[in-house]
Amino acid sequence: MLVSPEKIDEMYPNEGKDFAEILSRSEKNNDFNMLKEGKIIKISNNSVMIDVQEKKEGYMDIDEIKDAEGKLLFKVGDDILVHISKKNGLRVSYKKALQFKQTLDEIKSFGDDYKDKVVEGIITKKNRGGFVIKSSHGTEYFMPKHSAALRDDTKHEGKNIKACVIEVEAARGSIVVSRKRYLNIHSNIQKENAKKLLESGLAYQGVVKNIQKFGIFVEIGCVEGLVHITEISYKGPVNPFKLYKIGDTVQVKPLSFDETKNRLSLSIRALSDDPWKEIANEIKVGYVIRVTVSNIESYGAFVDLGNDIEGFLHISEMSWEKNIKEPRDYLKVGDEVDVEVIEINPANRKLRVSLKKLQDKPFESFAKLHKVGDIIKGKVATLTSFGMFVNIGQVDGLVHNEDAFWNKSKRCMDIFHEGEEVEVKIQKIDKLNEKISLNMRDLEQSPVDKFAQKYHIDDDVSGTVVTIKNFGIFLKIEGEEVDAIIRNEDLGDVSKENIKIGDTLEGSLAHIDKKANKIRISIRRLQKKKERQELNEYNSHEKIVLGDVLGNLKEQLQNKDD
Repeated sequence: MLVSPEKIDEMYPNEGKDFAEILSRSEKNNDFNMLKEGKIIKISNNSVMIDVQEKKEGYMDIDEIKDAEGKLLFKVGDDILVHISKKNGLRVSYKKALQFKQTLDEIKSFGDDYKDKVVEGIITKKNRGGFVIKSSHGTEYFMPKHSAALRDDTKHEGKNIKACVIEVEAARGSIVVSRKRYLNIHSNIQKENAKKLLESGLAYQGVVKNIQKFGIFVEIGCVEGLVHITEISYKGPVNPFKLYKIGDTVQVKPLSFDETKNRLSLSIRALSDDPWKEIANEIKVGYVIRVTVSNIESYGAFVDLGNDIEGFLHISEMSWEKNIKEPRDYLKVGDEVDVEVIEINPANRKLRVSLKKLQDKPFESFAKLHKVGDIIKGKVATLTSFGMFVNIGQVDGLVHNEDAFWNKSKRCMDIFHEGEEVEVKIQKIDKLNEKISLNMRDLEQSPVDKFAQKYHIDDDVSGTVVTIKNFGIFLKIEGEEVDAIIRNEDLGDVSKENIKIGDTLEGSLAHIDKKANKIRISIRRLQKKKERQELNEYNSHEKIVLGDVLGNLKEQLQNKDD
């Protein structure tokens, strides 16, 4: 926060001669950086003009003399302490002057024995020479690249570090630090302290110094350790960014110390009893338990049992509905729901639960509401080479091609499209295998029924040969939408070897099976019928001839008597 010049003396009451000497040396130094007393001679909308007793006036942005609320801290005619840089022209800054005083205050606090004083701060930026580190109270330190002990291929801005002071220059307001020096000096000390913490077997209160996706770094005294994400909670890996922030105090227990990596491993969960040791006796597969939804991912939801144990509800166990795309359509974080335990493995800390097992199976509900013969509506869900699946509520039924059309050459995939609404008849409900067979062709009159209304047994019909099988020949009856079979034994005097596809054959109707949707034609029957007709005609003709002969004979006898 910026302060007015009237408050500077209050903030630095003991500065006195020391600061005056530094200011004097800075003015005489006449290099790129110096502190100087100036006077504000003009304030415009965007800038401030300051007389610093140079060849020309200095300028700085007006925001330099505004407080957090945007109010001006100075007015025209006020004296102001500024930082001057002559690099690339004359530049002045009030903020840098305050920063200089902040740095000076810290240098004074170090005393003469400033070397190896430990400072701490966050890396705010990187430049060609190294890194700028800012402490919690605002002091900036410079850490040369060769003293950083940081990898070049990693981004370090925002990282909290400790370093040793290796050089100070009051006239320039500069404090140079080295992390490499700090690590060298404190490595052995940390090792000894870490071993003592570990050997004690006690719990300690520490402060969160850094947070990474793999865990949190906690400082206990002058020793820093890592709490891995698996050691935060018995729930398993958690997101440390959601649970902690830098500066939080936490209770931890030392677990181990890796001398090679010089790393102390800590645990938060070790301070409480492992709930997985007790859960095996309390919960069994098939138990119904009440849980709270703690997190939702695209593949399912995590549920909290309330005792630091988390279970997993897979997306496929949320509902009997197929093709669930978004778990958040069914649950939200904070929901309390009853679930059934479907798997529990304390050794692997694994608990799986199901929501749908507490719901009626869609098939069972369907079987209760419907029966064979019911006519219902549904939507085409999937088309296949053998038929189509029709969605009827939360279940699917199958319509085979032969159950969809009276014409056996037709296929569902050539006629319908997915999402189309269709009317179907329930043909079979297989409760054992939970399958539903549907039928569409029975919803319209069969071609055989229509044919039977026009033709009767012994009627003569003709048709075109469409198929030749080893047991007979199939005809397409002329003018009708039906096929008929002529069995080998019904061919009569016709030689099967001489018949070919496309030939026209004639026969008599021998049988019409409406249930089996079959028609049988017989050439032999037709031939016999024709033979009978010829015989009848012949017999009728013979009677006429004999009658004529007898009539003539009678007439002759009568004439003789006369």
